[in-house]
Amino acid sequence: MKQEALDFLQEARALHRLIAARPTTFLNEATLFKGWTVEEIVRHLHVWNVMADLSRTDPEAFAAQIEHVGAGIMSGTTRQVERQVCTLHGRPLIVAWQDRYERMGAEWALVDPRLRLKWVGPDLSARTSISASIMEVWAHGQAVFDIAGVSRSPTPRLWNIVALGLNTFGWSHQVNGYEVPPAMPLVRLTLGQEVREWGDQTVGRIEGPAEAFAQVVTQTRSIADVPLTVMGDVAQRWMQMVQCFAGPRNAPPSAGTRHIAQTG
Repeated sequence: MKQEALDFLQEARALHRLIAARPTTFLNEATLFKGWTVEEIVRHLHVWNVMADLSRTDPEAFAAQIEHVGAGIMSGTTRQVERQVCTLHGRPLIVAWQDRYERMGAEWALVDPRLRLKWVGPDLSARTSISASIMEVWAHGQAVFDIAGVSRSPTPRLWNIVALGLNTFGWSHQVNGYEVPPAMPLVRLTLGQEVREWGDQTVGRIEGPAEAFAQVVTQTRSIADVPLTVMGDVAQRWMQMVQCFAGPRNAPPSAGTRHIAQTG
């Protein structure tokens, strides 16, 4: 799991660099992600990093806390619950978040990727757990980069998020109350000079940049706002409701509602 742990660490460090270069008042900026402030996003990342660590190091403590913390997601009170379990603010919160993700980057590299871990829903492999942590920091980080008016260059770390998006094809249907189709449409994605593809072209096709696919499956962009070609009923329905994260159904953002801020 050395590569996944390194990808997680690099993704967290990239977000930290952006935040650390700005005054503390930046933490109070409201983002386009449901009005969450930058500080609330950092707290969310920190709380769930702690939970991921507990699932690995202390399953009993994890079980004792997940009922309360997970209830916030299920009831739509995520921010309120996370403020209860993590009362840090400002720079102390940033320091705690940084300390945790740095230790995770070192420790998770040594974990057996097949280790089964408890989570909000079904158990996860350690590999899937750290991949989900990469997805969380990248996806929530998008809102922070957006409000700062900073574009990110795509990196190979995106393949972790693409994999989650593909692996949750069935989950996206289930959480939205649909029967899971017997086959996934062909997904053909490009990242730099690399092209990868999966699925069955007889039931549809999704084609374009890996970054665009990652943005849609994490609900950081509307399918209407990214350069993806989507053909076929199964492919179109999937991209209209796709959700690669746990919890209750979340409707993807409407067209034009998630975007980078115009500066200058």
